[in-house]
Amino acid sequence: MGAEVTNTGAPGRRRGRRIDLRRLGRAALSGSGARGRLPDAIDHVAKVHRAHHPGADLDILHRAYVLAESSHRGQTRKSGEPYITHPLAVTLILAELGAETTTLTASLLHDTVEDTEVTLDQVGEAFGEEVRFLVDGVTKLEKVDYGAAAEPETFRKMLVATGNDVRVMSIKLADRLHNMRTLGVMRPEKQARIAKVTRDVLIPLAERLGVQALKTELEDLVFAILHPDEYARTRDLVLAHADRPDPLEATATRVRAVLREAGIAAEVHVRRRHFVSVHRVRIKRGELTGSDLGRLLVLVGEDADCYAVLGELHTCFTPFISEFKDFIAVPKFNLYQSLHTAVAGEDGQAAEVLIRTHRMHRVAEAGVVALGNPYAAPEAPDAPDGERVDPTRPGWLSRLLEWQRATPDPDTFWTSLRDELAQDREVTVFRADGGTIGLPAGSSCVDAAYAQYGDGAHHCIGARVNGRLAALGTVLRDGDTLHLLMSPDSASGPSPEWREHARTPAARIAIDRWLAAHPAPDPAADGPPAAPPAPGPPRAAPRAASAARDPVAVVTGAAGEGERAGVSVRLAGCCTPVPPDEVTGFAVRGGTVTVHRAPCPVVDRMVTSGRQPVEVRWRSPDGTGGGDYRVTLRAESFSRPHLLADLTEAIAAEGVAVISAAVEPPYEQRVRHTYTLQLADAAQLPELMRAMRRVPGVYDVERAGRSLTAPL
Repeated sequence: MGAEVTNTGAPGRRRGRRIDLRRLGRAALSGSGARGRLPDAIDHVAKVHRAHHPGADLDILHRAYVLAESSHRGQTRKSGEPYITHPLAVTLILAELGAETTTLTASLLHDTVEDTEVTLDQVGEAFGEEVRFLVDGVTKLEKVDYGAAAEPETFRKMLVATGNDVRVMSIKLADRLHNMRTLGVMRPEKQARIAKVTRDVLIPLAERLGVQALKTELEDLVFAILHPDEYARTRDLVLAHADRPDPLEATATRVRAVLREAGIAAEVHVRRRHFVSVHRVRIKRGELTGSDLGRLLVLVGEDADCYAVLGELHTCFTPFISEFKDFIAVPKFNLYQSLHTAVAGEDGQAAEVLIRTHRMHRVAEAGVVALGNPYAAPEAPDAPDGERVDPTRPGWLSRLLEWQRATPDPDTFWTSLRDELAQDREVTVFRADGGTIGLPAGSSCVDAAYAQYGDGAHHCIGARVNGRLAALGTVLRDGDTLHLLMSPDSASGPSPEWREHARTPAARIAIDRWLAAHPAPDPAADGPPAAPPAPGPPRAAPRAASAARDPVAVVTGAAGEGERAGVSVRLAGCCTPVPPDEVTGFAVRGGTVTVHRAPCPVVDRMVTSGRQPVEVRWRSPDGTGGGDYRVTLRAESFSRPHLLADLTEAIAAEGVAVISAAVEPPYEQRVRHTYTLQLADAAQLPELMRAMRRVPGVYDVERAGRSLTAPL
């Protein structure tokens, strides 16, 4: 864009000066062709555009070209070519992908506001608000105003504009492709810098928007600049196979014969891999064969024909079942649909096959560009899957726009954006309500919660993955079914451990924001841990917050009327005491007092070994008033389907968080579930146990470690 502009006679850009568009138009028309026909320079673009859109109005393209040519007159690129060749090339790229007229109009004008004296208001007056918005979306921010933050803030501006109109990013991708094609005139260090931004940001965006035709060429151009040795090795490998018989052509001939005999109208093509794809296959498989350098592409008319082709191939050829993927029934997050399979070819090697309709092929190549007018009413407005219903606002883009609003710092935004886009593979997770969630590969239940609920995910207390209770840190796989369990308590929030399980920027930023707004008490504020308690006069409590935080007090004095201040107290995990349990304590290393239930077997062992008990008591004997309590419950039940799901729902309905769960194998039609739960209030425990006992099939619920059931 502007980085390649050289003015050889045009005055420097002066903000605010108004240009007479009619004067510019008359100047551009001189020598541009006879009246009534398009200038020769844009005639080829018009023909390509009409091939995709026979009824397109070419007058607006004519006027846009006239303004662009006259505005850029006198400017040259680094290569010495007239600058108008750049917007023409960008427009031709988009026309070949099937972009509609408004997009082509904006692409012709995309550098006028940035590099000439034309203003956005003039563009809007002459071509309408849609074109004005698109041109504004791809116009870079000035370094003089933003300094080092100009690049990240420009991309933030483009992403926000893309959130309102995906055609903004289509123009930017085509602009970058032409600049990458002509990057050889730049200094090597500048080539590398531009190539890295293209690799880290624009290629992933092209993938997410489904514009494979641009993505693959950008990948090869970046590959040649950043990894010249590997690029040369891959190129030589492809050239070495060029003079050999192609096994894929022989397999394609057999496939055509099979489909013709079956009466299926289909086109069968050999589709060559681009260099980066060949390089990846070589790393994955080592030695390459001729079949590895391409794939078969089968194009049919209807969706049903895709499955008919698949059936014939798997019947008449030896299939590699592990290679089968159905992206028609479950499309990718970027609109991509195809059947993938592999069969044994003429040489016995696996020949990969892509099966799709002609429409699917157009979308696979051009993504959102192939949608024509992206603001036409969707065919299925009530469909639950927001990732595909509105192609103008994909789900991944909505999530990206959400977290970018929470990152005003340009460096943090730039780093988070690259991290987000570095995930080159996504998984699709099915929600309990029938919808889907698209997530980067390696995402956990925590990421899914924030993707589905936003800040409402702060109240998530557990998850079931494929019907089984799972920790929130569980990594989700493609095709998993996820049911998130939410707490009705609006005061609940994430723990710091969630940050370790969050992979997506949206989840990390939301967790960090909540933790910053709800800082944990500083243990150091209460002073160093005290020595094991000994008789003596009571000291003043260091601060009232300590008493509110520790549910157990260490007793001092002969009658037990005082409290020992400054002593760290921990509730034992072996017996998980809660009020009003009878408790006793033992001083352990560091001065901490561990509190056990009186019947706990550990108490007997400690006393037998000569350890001196420490008298403790509950500050709130009825368990009300605060403090988080962990309790382990054991449910005895008759084995039946969906028992685990029903028990988990009963627990979640009481607003209790599940810390861990274990299910023993059934024995004589009976099964035991053991849950470790976190209670915000110990007074919840009796009602929780009663709720669990009401689950059909459960005949007893007890505290782990002793046989004490809930009162009826």
